[in-house]
Amino acid sequence: MKKQIAAFAMTGVMAASCAASSLAAAAPDGHTDAADTPAGANGVYEQWQEQWETIKNDWTQVSLSPGADQSKMNFAWYSKVQNVQFRVAKDAAMTQAVQTVTVNGTEGPKDSEGTQYYSCKATATDLTPGTYYYQIGDAEPVSFDVQDSSDGFSFIYVGDPQIGSSNELKGSDTEAFYAAQSASVCNDSFNWNNTLEKALERDTDASFVLSAGDQIQTTKKKSPNQDATNSEIEYTGYLCPEVLDSLPVATTVGNHDADNANYTYHFNTANTSELGSNGIVGGDYYYTYGNALFIMLNTQDTNVAEHKQFIEQAVAACPDAKWRIVTLHQDIYGSAEHSNEPEITNLRYQLVPYFEEYDIDVVLTGHDHAYSRSQILKGGVKTTQYTDDEFDEMLDRDIDAGENPESRTVAPANIIPTTTDPAEQAYLAYLEAVMDEDAVQETEGNTAVNPDGILYMTANSSSGSKYYDLVPRMQTYIASRWQEDVPTYSVIDIDDDSFTINTYRTDNNETIDDTFTIVKTDDVDIPFTDVREDAWYYDAVVYAYQNKLFSGMSETTFGPNITMSRAMFVQVLYSMAGKPEVRGAMPFTDVDADDWYYDAVKWAAQNGIAAGTGAGKFSPNANVTREQAAALMKKVAENMGKDTSARADLSKYTDAGQISSWAKDAVSWAAASGIMTGTSATTLSPRSNATRAQVAQIMMRFHETVK
Repeated sequence: MKKQIAAFAMTGVMAASCAASSLAAAAPDGHTDAADTPAGANGVYEQWQEQWETIKNDWTQVSLSPGADQSKMNFAWYSKVQNVQFRVAKDAAMTQAVQTVTVNGTEGPKDSEGTQYYSCKATATDLTPGTYYYQIGDAEPVSFDVQDSSDGFSFIYVGDPQIGSSNELKGSDTEAFYAAQSASVCNDSFNWNNTLEKALERDTDASFVLSAGDQIQTTKKKSPNQDATNSEIEYTGYLCPEVLDSLPVATTVGNHDADNANYTYHFNTANTSELGSNGIVGGDYYYTYGNALFIMLNTQDTNVAEHKQFIEQAVAACPDAKWRIVTLHQDIYGSAEHSNEPEITNLRYQLVPYFEEYDIDVVLTGHDHAYSRSQILKGGVKTTQYTDDEFDEMLDRDIDAGENPESRTVAPANIIPTTTDPAEQAYLAYLEAVMDEDAVQETEGNTAVNPDGILYMTANSSSGSKYYDLVPRMQTYIASRWQEDVPTYSVIDIDDDSFTINTYRTDNNETIDDTFTIVKTDDVDIPFTDVREDAWYYDAVVYAYQNKLFSGMSETTFGPNITMSRAMFVQVLYSMAGKPEVRGAMPFTDVDADDWYYDAVKWAAQNGIAAGTGAGKFSPNANVTREQAAALMKKVAENMGKDTSARADLSKYTDAGQISSWAKDAVSWAAASGIMTGTSATTLSPRSNATRAQVAQIMMRFHETVK
């Protein structure tokens, strides 16, 4: 049972090499040749190859997975006998026994010689921080650590090990294919081992690894003779790194895993549901660790209603989890070759509303074999229809790399913006539509404090078995991306107040992106001495301050009861829109270029949100009434393409008759949407001047219910 490949110290620069092109016109996908790396120099890779020959047909590698919570650890392995004793103890001599069970394995696959293997699974329970040992049958005991998560914890995030993907031959029942498969698995598992060792050198106390899917390459459908056992050599390569004897991995189902029950034999996932199941490899599952809930979706099953139901169940089962993290394979907000595919973007627009409904903080994905980090995003919606066939045809034109294509890291962009071809114009219009510019939320540098949105990460290849090029037109929703055909990994640290991610390349262990942190705090520090915590508008002022919608009247005063001027109001709207660049002439004679509200007034005028007061004037210092505020907010919503058809019955308000005729629809909509409430149970005060506190409340409710 004990793995036979020793851990090697691996350092130096990974070289990139090209696999043969799968599309004649496309640049070939790169991969990392272990033999050419400094890590494999001085006979190290040759030694790995020799040892690989001794274990490549050994299917009995053990895998560890996180249990339902940090007090549990899940185990899975193959056995040639059905009943196996599984023991856990606190010492290597196994005298301080914690748990002893006899595992009754279920019938699994047979090898080419007819040997029957049994899939065995066990869970170690009642674990506390410290070192334990497990023993399977009469094998040597192996140690594993349970980390203390009381003050926070860390884990390693990786994408697409896809062991065996560097194999250039297609699946055929030939000696050449099997030889190439074995060589590629040997190569990829060497690099995979190096990534894990580099990650553990940096994060020695990592609680687990989280893999965003595609553990192996060969699907059953594309296997020689559609024989499912042809992937077993790849699972051996995936599991053979010695560090995985002791380190659990939370796996995600990828498209290369999904059609073969071998995945379920090799991994023992916690709280697995039939929801999201494709009928072969099981459905969604979840586990908790420390103060975080991890929801792992099998999106190879595209029944999004089931995924929603599962998320709802997981959140309800773990109400005290401060952090909610979803993992799925497809890169719904990535930036490489898969990211713009209609099947990917369609999945995005189906899932995102549920992620937002259940307050997910971070979504971790893979599939695209290139690193990307999104902006904080909220409210992405589908605005265009485009078919896979249309997209594929245009993509072939766009990434045509010529007659003798060479490997690259950014795809060509052959379709130019000035094209007159209708099909090419439709393609470019689709790409623009799925950039989701309106979903981007403003953050302060690389720290998001109490963000009202979600961070989406896509992991690069962790083994170098295959790399994809970045798309030539970086999406607006992307904050950072990277591809240099070098394996990468991320270290994520979580505590009560923060989620921090750093990502490293394995050749020199240097970062490829800035540190990014999400901060959550229940204690909000605002500098305003005139805003009490028990004031009805306290949360609204906090919201306005954190989102930089408008500042105080001074460094220490907010002025909640001061009336809001027209200039102030359009400046708030402009800030909420992200302060887009404006050009052109100013239509109002009473607004000067050096006025602090100049850009805001120009933006409001150009977008039909705020008109003047007559005679070419804007009247920036005139007060805004509550009915005017409602009308302006309705214009903003319409400008954003939102539905403004809702209407409220205003008859309960005794002053409803005071609403100006031009404002009745807007006030009714604002009341129906919850954006504007009465100044009392029976009054609306439509013509009263809007105070700064009231405007802060309107903006907060607008963001919560409309934006």
